[in-house]
Amino acid sequence: MSKGICCAGNMIVDITYPIATWPRQGELTHITEGIQNSTGGSVCNTISDLARLDPNLRLVASGYAGYDAEGDFILQEMGKYPNIDLSQVRRDGRTSFTAVMSNNQTKERTFFQHAGANAYYGEKDIDLAALNVDIFHIGYILLLPALDEEDDTYGTKMACLLHQVQKLGIKTSIDVVSETGDRFVRLVTPALKYSNYCIINEIEAQQITGIVLRNENGLIKENLPVALQKLRQYGVSTWAVIHCPELGCGIDENGQYWEVPSLTLPAGYIKGTVGAGDAFCAGILYAAETGMDMGSALKLGACTAAASLSEVNASDGVRTVQEVLKLYELYGA
Repeated sequence: MSKGICCAGNMIVDITYPIATWPRQGELTHITEGIQNSTGGSVCNTISDLARLDPNLRLVASGYAGYDAEGDFILQEMGKYPNIDLSQVRRDGRTSFTAVMSNNQTKERTFFQHAGANAYYGEKDIDLAALNVDIFHIGYILLLPALDEEDDTYGTKMACLLHQVQKLGIKTSIDVVSETGDRFVRLVTPALKYSNYCIINEIEAQQITGIVLRNENGLIKENLPVALQKLRQYGVSTWAVIHCPELGCGIDENGQYWEVPSLTLPAGYIKGTVGAGDAFCAGILYAAETGMDMGSALKLGACTAAASLSEVNASDGVRTVQEVLKLYELYGA
């Protein structure tokens, strides 16, 4: 059995408030029944999906859970999986949380994020000497302020951390949060130089590379290989992967381009979209850890994302590798 995967970075509690409608400025709306708490963020979503894909896979979580009820909730939820090692989860301050306003009429969601202790998470919080894994996956760049800070040598503290991890013989993997603004090139590009795997969506790839991948007419498929090549030029050494609603694609360590369409899901199948990107990421990481080629990895990523979509929260729909791959037989191309 291999040494496993560490998932590091954002640990968040999502508090979803169903609201009657979105109010105009200065007006009141009603929060209806059905307030729900669920774990979120790169660590909680991705590691839970990995634990469900393979209950025997060794997993290590690294991040911050505050000294509060939300922190207790994160540890309780992660503790349901015997194969997740929580010894590198630190406790301090207030747990990061997102207040999710879910419009009962339109089903649209609006997010209000409080960084909490995640704002201070950095290299000092990781016991590198004890980090006995094959892959170190961290997310999200742009949502970890201490690691997004500038570094005179590496460009960012994140890039410095990734280099230190690589020097231990551990492969590195990154994920990015979607946002508007001009921080992508400044904060993400330095990390790519020290990344074995980069698993991001088409909007994030567009922001990083400057190559237009989606416009008012939809996805620009012919530009995907160009964007992936640019990610490789920036330094991604093994797999550069882009996922979007229509498909998943990537360039492997040999420079070969792969593409797998998303599953065609029946009406009423999708119960919620939160965490689907993290589920796709979990599929890719599992494939990398177990020696699959990129074509198989993209297929597993598509199936894991589809499984996630079958339930309201991020991970409840994910089953074992064998079970999620059956979705391809039902809904694949």
